[in-house]
Amino acid sequence: MSAKILIVEDEEPLITLLRYNLEAEGYEVDTAMRGDEGETKLRETTPDLVVLDWMLPGLSGIELCRRLRARPETKQIPIIMLTARGEESEKVRGLATGADDYIVKPFSVPELLARVRALLRRSSPDRVANTLAIGDISLDRDKKRVTRNGRAIDMGPTEFRMLEFLMERAGRVFSREQLLDGVWGNENYIDERTVDVHVGRLRKALNRADEDDPIRTVRGSGYAFNDRFGKSPA
Repeated sequence: MSAKILIVEDEEPLITLLRYNLEAEGYEVDTAMRGDEGETKLRETTPDLVVLDWMLPGLSGIELCRRLRARPETKQIPIIMLTARGEESEKVRGLATGADDYIVKPFSVPELLARVRALLRRSSPDRVANTLAIGDISLDRDKKRVTRNGRAIDMGPTEFRMLEFLMERAGRVFSREQLLDGVWGNENYIDERTVDVHVGRLRKALNRADEDDPIRTVRGSGYAFNDRFGKSPA
């Protein structure tokens, strides 16, 4: 069963961005654009995690966080606070109110997704798969191990992160710039051509001569993990 995430945020473009990326990760997503609307939804259903903006119309995020922690039904829900406030005192205030994590805008979407996954692993480990499996390829996040058709695949940490990133989003095409952001994060000194080198290494590790290549090259666009990999032709 997929984890359910409620986003309470009043910036519509950011809601659209977060919903798209969270749903691509396999989560069920609901949204609210006002603090009081978010509180109403939280009284109707209990999500597995809340992404909560600090400044909201109707009811502030900090007050909604305080109310959630005061109710037995919502006391244990993980909360990630989003805010433009970067001062240490404000971070301390947010965490003291009951937020589990704190991200300052603007932020990296892959970083947010990683924090969501980390919190869900602690609070709802049954909702976040430790193993990704597509066709005959299996990736174990905890053991940092990849197998294909039962045999162990030896690869470096960067290739492992790249494979994990692509398998999580099978079928989606990512440009080199997007892969740099998703796999290398804030290491902005990495050249885009480095992506091609690591894709080549990943392919060499995964594929024997008689095996299908699960990595698609989309000319002029980038790379994707083939979502038809391992499936019989229609």
